[in-house]
Amino acid sequence: MITGIEVLKFGVENRQEAKTFLADFGLKSVATDIDGTDLYQTQNGSKLYLFDTSDARLPPAIEAGSTLREVTWGVENDQDFETLKANLANEPGFASSASHVQCRDPNGMTIVFEKSITHALPEAKTEGINQFGNIQRVNAASPVYEKAEPVAIGHVVFFTPDLETTQAFYIEKVGFHLSDAYRKRGAFLRCRGEGFHHDLFLLSVPNKPAGLNHVAFVVRDIHEVIGGGLSMNRQDWSTFIGPGRHPISSAYFWYVNSPLGGAFEYYTNDDYLTEEWQPREEEHSLELFTEWAIEGGLDHETRRQVKPA
Repeated sequence: MITGIEVLKFGVENRQEAKTFLADFGLKSVATDIDGTDLYQTQNGSKLYLFDTSDARLPPAIEAGSTLREVTWGVENDQDFETLKANLANEPGFASSASHVQCRDPNGMTIVFEKSITHALPEAKTEGINQFGNIQRVNAASPVYEKAEPVAIGHVVFFTPDLETTQAFYIEKVGFHLSDAYRKRGAFLRCRGEGFHHDLFLLSVPNKPAGLNHVAFVVRDIHEVIGGGLSMNRQDWSTFIGPGRHPISSAYFWYVNSPLGGAFEYYTNDDYLTEEWQPREEEHSLELFTEWAIEGGLDHETRRQVKPA
């Protein structure tokens, strides 16, 4: 079984700016185990490495400039490695060992499969939400966060010029499950039958080549989405869009423009699915992307929408 995204390797043009961004975003800087890189972690132990764009140890980029260069997916047991080796043996860039499999997907992205390194976080539980007929919080106030401390790497989103081929690769060769789809425009994929709504989203936009759209990080609740976004605003990182909510996955979000490439997202409250779930195929529409959203984010001083300059 594939457990989720556990390692991301970025090639960046400005390491110092990227380091400042990641620290402000709430990732923890730790001693690196790869010379010449910087390493950051989420609370559950998933890793993000910064390399220079010209570092020869990185695989080829799928787009110019700062961007994601390699994605590592966690694997639960030895039988999973054997299955992946058999399924991916004829793919470009294939290499394997007893506990390592890698290749390039049809989008050109290098993907790696290694033994899972993350750990559970029982201390990450938060106060519940009181809703009509379902009281979960008694004699306790909801939290307020000064900044976010992401729990895990949640999902990654790529632009792809060949949605059909890339989607088929992840379902038929890697073993992912389709959660929902935008007809001829996008596919939300989860890496196991029972799990949160998506670990990978493939997005096809007319005349748009392969590239990174965004990387998303799980936070504990809607209040941490807000606290994280306000903190990034306070430190002068611009908001792409948010806060808001996606009807297609139910998740609350806040996207921040990133010097690592694409955007970085805080999110929480996405749907949890089992193999009984029947994927929905919908026409791509603004209403499905956002039930509601604030463009430009919230100002940390006024707590109102950021006004255009």
